[in-house]
Amino acid sequence: MKIEIGYIKREIDRELEAWSKEVQHKPLLLRGARQVGKSSSVRHLAKLFPHFLEINFEKDEKASKVFSEGNLSPQRICNQLSAIYDTPVIPGKTLLFFDEIQSCLPAISSLRFFYEDYPELHVIAAGSLLEFALEVLPSFGVGRIRSLFMYPFSFAEFLSACGHALLLEAIGEGNVENPLPEAIHRKALEHLREFLIVGGMPEVVATYASKKDLRQCQRVLDDLIISLRTDFAKYKQRILPLQVSTVFDMVSEQVGKKFMFSKSGQEYSHYQLKQALETLKMAGLVIPVVHTAATGIPLGAQLNYKKQKMLLLDTGILQRLQGLQLSDILLGSDFNFVNKGNIAELFVGLELLKASSCYTQQGLYYWQRDKPGSLAEVDYIIQKNREIIPIEVKSGITGAMQSLYLFLKEKNVTYGIRTSLENFSQYNAIKVIPLYAISQALK
Repeated sequence: MKIEIGYIKREIDRELEAWSKEVQHKPLLLRGARQVGKSSSVRHLAKLFPHFLEINFEKDEKASKVFSEGNLSPQRICNQLSAIYDTPVIPGKTLLFFDEIQSCLPAISSLRFFYEDYPELHVIAAGSLLEFALEVLPSFGVGRIRSLFMYPFSFAEFLSACGHALLLEAIGEGNVENPLPEAIHRKALEHLREFLIVGGMPEVVATYASKKDLRQCQRVLDDLIISLRTDFAKYKQRILPLQVSTVFDMVSEQVGKKFMFSKSGQEYSHYQLKQALETLKMAGLVIPVVHTAATGIPLGAQLNYKKQKMLLLDTGILQRLQGLQLSDILLGSDFNFVNKGNIAELFVGLELLKASSCYTQQGLYYWQRDKPGSLAEVDYIIQKNREIIPIEVKSGITGAMQSLYLFLKEKNVTYGIRTSLENFSQYNAIKVIPLYAISQALK
């Protein structure tokens, strides 16, 4: 049974509200995987407007005809939509929302004309499979449309949703010079445990925030996974759903490791598997972590695509796909649960993405040295202003940091970050940031 509760605030709400107050503005394109909360955030923004017109192109064929059976003049389009849906479309007073816009390519093409000819009207578009349509229309609105990228809930958003604003504030005040009191640190770890189980998909977070029932969250996650697999048939006609599903499972088994197509037990060619993987990336369900030489800035100019790791978009989905037992996670007093399925490394990568600017599609990078007798690997390499910062993920509270020190020496980098279950601290040139606060690395 679907849980019905009020809207849970998201950090992107501030960006949407700021955009709504601009006198003239580019149309917004909300981009992200299915069910990460795009439509809900727009409907929440709509409360600031006297009028709201939402059009879902998957459900309403007559709306598509407005765009396909005439020119793309914004005034003509708005006049017809206003008449069809009996809703005023007035600049400054109406929010016009095109949902599932990938189902109507002419509607996507029309967005550029809204910017050129009708910039005073507030227009937002979104779509769960939008990237496939943009592949067909690669230059439809360069410089005329503003993209915002959305992901599932971050850990900070999860704490806020669950009513732990004071704990969130305390975590934000912690740093290597001022570690958190031990009681607060332990409390943050307990909620981190919950978040790794629940994940950040909005429906699951809403279920937990209202019911505090982890097993019910597991059922919602199972429903969500079935829904995602059903969507595989919509991705691309030339790719079999079973082919995509096979690669989806391969990614879940190899999170945190160099991705290998050879792990497949199915009789698919390398080309077929690679095509399915690229499809999952476009859908936002799989996020690549690419090897960088990290010899300078920008990191994205020194990539080796033959070396990639793959992440799933959510820790809750991962733990369900891997069949991790709730009892193992909940009853482990030493927090060894984060060792399971490389979930700590997945969590850190996702938190780094969520903490990045929503106006760019940020890449994730790692570094590896493959010299005989001197294998070294750093889990994530980030760029902060003009600095290169290596991040090593430890799932416990102990572990050597040879790779991190080697990277600092070889690349002449000032400091590195170790993120683990430890409280804030520092070892010489290594700053220790707790897993639950890793987003601070970018702030």
